[in-house]
Amino acid sequence: MALDPLSIVMFGLIAVLIFFMFRNGKKRQAAQQEMQNNLRPGAQVMLQSGIFGTIESVDEEENRVTVRSGDSSIVVHRNAIGQIVTPADAPAESAETGELAPDDDPEFGERVSEIKNDAAEDAAEAEQSSTEAADAAEAEAPKTDEGDAPKA
Repeated sequence: MALDPLSIVMFGLIAVLIFFMFRNGKKRQAAQQEMQNNLRPGAQVMLQSGIFGTIESVDEEENRVTVRSGDSSIVVHRNAIGQIVTPADAPAESAETGELAPDDDPEFGERVSEIKNDAAEDAAEAEQSSTEAADAAEAEAPKTDEGDAPKA
């Protein structure tokens, strides 16, 4: 039985699909393992049920994590941690980074670089207007010679 070219292409596509399925599974498993290794007291986490809390303690032998949410503490299995919201050793972020906040989405069709340029132009205009105001105030001030007496 001879294989026609369409069958060969179909088997090739199936092989590529299977390859990417295994590759994606390994990446996901590695990311999950890294997250499990980064569970430390003080980290803010979200459980798979959607509860947010802060890790109080991690029991490696029993695979349990104690999470404080509000006024209560919950003991859950390590795998119940859905994601780490803020790591325990994360530095405090400054409010003035010059970057867009997650809720500052650009308008439809507007590019992020345009927003940064607009902010830079606004700052330049404000600086220019303040220097122009200072120059105007200086020009309006009456000029008197120190040695002349006022005329009557």
